[in-house]
Amino acid sequence: MATDNRKTPQNLPQPSGDNNRKPRFSLNWVYLIVVGALAWILFQGQQTESAGFDKEVAYTQFKTYVQQGYAKSITVNKTDGIARFVVVPEKIRDVFKQGTEQVGRTPTVSAKIPSLDKLDEFLTASAFKGAVKYEESSHLLSNLLYSILPIVLLVLLWFWMLRGSGGPSGGIFNVGKSRAKLVEKGSKGTGVTFADVAGQEGAKQEVQEIVDFLKNPNKYTELGGKIPKGALLVGPPGTGKTLLAKAVAGEANVPFFSMSGSDFVEMFVGVGASRVRDLFRQAKDKAPCIIFIDEIDAVGRARGRNAALGGNDERENTLNQLLTEMDGFGTNSGVIILAATNRVDILDKALLRAGRFDRQIHVDLPDLPERIAIFNVHLKPLKFDPSLDIDLLARQTPGFSGADIANVCNEAALIAARHGHPMVVKQDFLDAVDRIIGGLEKKTKVMTEGEKRTIALHEAGHASVSWLLEYANPLIKVTIVPRGQALGAAWYLPEERSITTKEQMLDEICATLGGRAAEELFTGHISSGALNDLETVTKHSYGMVAYMGMSDALPNVCYYENQEYGFTKPYSEKTAEQIDAEVHRLIAEQYERAKRILTENSDKHAQLADLLVEREVIYREDVERIFGPRPWKSRADELLELQEQENRARAEQMAEEHARKKAESANQTDTQTPPPPPENTEKK
Repeated sequence: MATDNRKTPQNLPQPSGDNNRKPRFSLNWVYLIVVGALAWILFQGQQTESAGFDKEVAYTQFKTYVQQGYAKSITVNKTDGIARFVVVPEKIRDVFKQGTEQVGRTPTVSAKIPSLDKLDEFLTASAFKGAVKYEESSHLLSNLLYSILPIVLLVLLWFWMLRGSGGPSGGIFNVGKSRAKLVEKGSKGTGVTFADVAGQEGAKQEVQEIVDFLKNPNKYTELGGKIPKGALLVGPPGTGKTLLAKAVAGEANVPFFSMSGSDFVEMFVGVGASRVRDLFRQAKDKAPCIIFIDEIDAVGRARGRNAALGGNDERENTLNQLLTEMDGFGTNSGVIILAATNRVDILDKALLRAGRFDRQIHVDLPDLPERIAIFNVHLKPLKFDPSLDIDLLARQTPGFSGADIANVCNEAALIAARHGHPMVVKQDFLDAVDRIIGGLEKKTKVMTEGEKRTIALHEAGHASVSWLLEYANPLIKVTIVPRGQALGAAWYLPEERSITTKEQMLDEICATLGGRAAEELFTGHISSGALNDLETVTKHSYGMVAYMGMSDALPNVCYYENQEYGFTKPYSEKTAEQIDAEVHRLIAEQYERAKRILTENSDKHAQLADLLVEREVIYREDVERIFGPRPWKSRADELLELQEQENRARAEQMAEEHARKKAESANQTDTQTPPPPPENTEKK
């Protein structure tokens, strides 16, 4: 059916407010028109002077042509001292060796004359009968343009730099103006509210209180209290620091200035300090208001660490001005500063003192309940399976930030669309988690049978040792399909702990060494596949010995790196040898422990490796069928078992439902089929 797509006055799109604005007048077009006109006049003048074909000759040759009757008329320019005559048509080919098609019908011959008197004597002596014209037309306009045009261009360029080269603030003299983005009072703001920020209840309470300070200051000042001047949002990347600031801008009915720390830094000397002064001047004019500086570490680094660059560092000048402004305005002026950074350790101490940033709001990685809340926020725009277990997804993403969880939800939707699913199901989310943690699956990577067997033994070693250790993380699945840079992987469901004991860390180190131990025991050689395991083990072991005091030889000592006094190695060479010896002893003990566990369970380990070679991916129930139930059950084990029971119950319920619908369909078909007509056996 055809459709009339013509727009009537009723369905024409209405112009928005931005489109109704009148076009701004720009002097750049005037400058362009003036330059173009001057260039055109100069070009026309030059063309007028050189109109037609002209041949320049010596004065003697010029006189010869005139004596031979080649000249039709002569024009003499008194200013330039140039005589020019038009060649008669019959002599054009004799003079130019070309016809009128090439040189035109009025070509000329010109020459520089010695003087007008000599030319007059020559013309009188030669009895020239043609017309002689004297003119005093000079190249005044061309000379004027040649002399003035460069100055005009320089002036125009200077005006353009004054108006346009200063960036968004406009003008080179405005380069010191603040580039902060202003969200005015009563506007729509950023469109983000505290309802869009899941988790981080403590941080939300702190920033909500700041908003309340500005909305109702008398509630806090009538008892003699002072409104805090600044709050610093501190936390790892992706935890929602900038999102909290956007929520403050959306909730607070006050002006909100937002800019990045790098916006203060410029190649010109003094620009950063000037922008700081201008920012606080605007904030005082619009008080009460909020200033938000994102990534403040770009301008707030500790002073004096780069002594080789000299004391007149532009960043230090900007920081000094920022410190002065934060401590300079009145206590109850109503200007509150929010800043965000994930590198609070490098900030200047003067910036963190009370009276400047009175509060440090820690925005940490979300725990389990907060991850559930974050999943609920990011699942709203998705079309997902209603039976999806969000609690399980939250438990399988320990250490994920809010940005990581948002990436998981988006990646799951893309995977579901790629596979043609009508909605996003549980497996899509699990695949998304695997994709983000391990990388892209490489099913086309070619491996020999020996390499595949070695990888299976390695991963089966991890699974076997972790299954038989009390404090090791519960196993979810094991795969030998290459993913990212890894040739195989074992996935666990770590139990979230507030503190970690020495026994728990030793069990984790032992489970990590299970892969290398399995290679040595059952293949007779070791490979490079354990590189990542060795890095993890070495890091944890050095942390236990040098930082957490969990060594028998060096107990209760923390050899931290004290940057304040320039200590990069706050211990002697003898102590360094002791640390190395303790780390080697600890790793060797856990390696022998892993080999002992694998030797005692070699048959079960071999079955698990064979199953892994056959299927490439095995799950928790496969390990439990070979090794039996885990001797020790943690909370994560109980949750996994509960999830498996729910999955089995759901599968049985779906099978029963399918069988019931199939039986009902068969009964309905039998009922709707009419009985055959009875045969008429009566004979007539």
